[in-house]
Amino acid sequence: MKYCSISEASAIFNIPESTLRFYEKKGLLPHIERDEAGRRLFSEDQMSLLETVICLKNTHMPISGIKQYIDWVVQGDNTIELRLEMMKNHKQAVLAEISLMTESLKGIDVKITRYVKRTQERKNNREEERS
Repeated sequence: MKYCSISEASAIFNIPESTLRFYEKKGLLPHIERDEAGRRLFSEDQMSLLETVICLKNTHMPISGIKQYIDWVVQGDNTIELRLEMMKNHKQAVLAEISLMTESLKGIDVKITRYVKRTQERKNNREEERS
């Protein structure tokens, strides 16, 4: 089995090593192996799990929710229904957030349009004054 060091995992996912240590401390990366010097070794399974943790974190799932999900993963196939329900609920929360952001973006676009127009008007006024 191929292993990655913490620095390699950090580089692959573009996150600080301190974040990986935090995730392990919070129980989001269970069963991390260590070499004879005590350095963390990330197996292919751990890297896959880390990818899931990052995905859930990036979609604003709280650490407590991610921890529950990971606990269910560790418990095995008898928690598949629980995990499925959690992912369905999380998807709905993410879609609601995307919708809110999309609506909010429209308000930002209105402001940008207004300021571009005002900037152009001011520039035209200054040019007229010089003429």
